[in-house]
Amino acid sequence: MKLTAMVITTGLLAALAAAPALAEDASHERQDIRHDRRDIRHDRRDVRQDRRDVRQDTHDIRQDRRDLRQDRQELRQDVRQGDTAGAAAERQDIRNDRRDLQTDRADRRGDVRDLRQDRRDLRQDRRELNKDRRDGS
Repeated sequence: MKLTAMVITTGLLAALAAAPALAEDASHERQDIRHDRRDIRHDRRDVRQDRRDVRQDTHDIRQDRRDLRQDRQELRQDVRQGDTAGAAAERQDIRNDRRDLQTDRADRRGDVRDLRQDRRDLRQDRRELNKDRRDGS
């Protein structure tokens, strides 16, 4: 009888000693889930902003191409009319438009690269959240 009481008492003491550790583990798991959710919100915001940047860069590229076409047309007209000063100015405009186009294309490439990386981060954070949820269950 004494042995049984001693085993039960020891088991209860062990369970009570483990209870704070279990509560601490649950607290850490909840904290991990909150952290993962925060990361996902941040990543979604980054993806939205990157999409806006790509869209704006695409718009700028289209506008640069329109400007380039317009300047080429004006250059042709100036050459036909024999206006050398106007033609020289149009050639300079064409160089400037080409430089702007090249810069905008480089910006868009960088923004597309950022978008891809942010999407990868978002997928990774979602995986971590799902893993934390499975581990907590």
